[in-house]
Amino acid sequence: MHCDPAEDGGQVTRIDLYGDAGRTGAVLESAGPAVRIREGVYRFTLAEDAPDGRYWCTVTFTPEEGAALVKDRTVRLDLPLGTGLVASPEQLADELGVPLPLTPQQREDFRDQLGKAQADVAGYLKRPLVPVPKTLRGVSPQPFLPLDSAKAWPVPDVDDVVKVLSYTKDPDGTYTVRLLIGLDAAAEDPIVHYVLVHAAERIRNSPGAEATSGGGRRVTSVSAEGQSVSYETAPVTGQAGALPTLDSLGDYRKRLWRTLPTAAVAPWPYGGRRLYRRW
Repeated sequence: MHCDPAEDGGQVTRIDLYGDAGRTGAVLESAGPAVRIREGVYRFTLAEDAPDGRYWCTVTFTPEEGAALVKDRTVRLDLPLGTGLVASPEQLADELGVPLPLTPQQREDFRDQLGKAQADVAGYLKRPLVPVPKTLRGVSPQPFLPLDSAKAWPVPDVDDVVKVLSYTKDPDGTYTVRLLIGLDAAAEDPIVHYVLVHAAERIRNSPGAEATSGGGRRVTSVSAEGQSVSYETAPVTGQAGALPTLDSLGDYRKRLWRTLPTAAVAPWPYGGRRLYRRW
């Protein structure tokens, strides 16, 4: 959302899930009202038996106290969430031009290819792409710092990214804070883009890809006798439309910090900071 309704007395009241992009069919699932987790972040609880697949959503909210209801028709949701993948099989289907809904076999094949592309990225970055959850209980924030900042809480001494998911005030005045520690690759567009396009290329170049997933290599011409086939030539690295390389993700690699070695200091009065004079 581009605004936080709760700050002006508004609220997020309802989400409706549709099976078509026009949102003209029957409502497949509804939930509401939403629970405010932190500034600008709200959570809906959907039914556990919602089938896997893509849903187009309409979110109803009140932007401020006394205002009319507003409907946001830009939300799209791929279920299930929290699978450990940075992208969904439906996103890979979009990259390949495969029509939705996916068959169960297509979904499993796409998950496997996404996992392999993701493993290549994790190996290059030398760090996992899924952050680890951690809960702090009975803690108090540092004064004068926003509660959604990791610096406000006694976070364990870790050399990694720390994100505050939620904070709840307990009856005794302390807080329960839920954190994510580590790289959240699903929220990093360059990583998601790399995983998607390379999983798609892996499928296009695999034998029988056209028959199994509809995403085979792109044919540009076939000889009259059918004895030769020409495939589309991909742009070379550096050209517009070329596939991203692993080097483009170098900024996400963890940096190793070491103290620089220094020469041993001579004992006083020949070294150190103490002033030495002859008299």
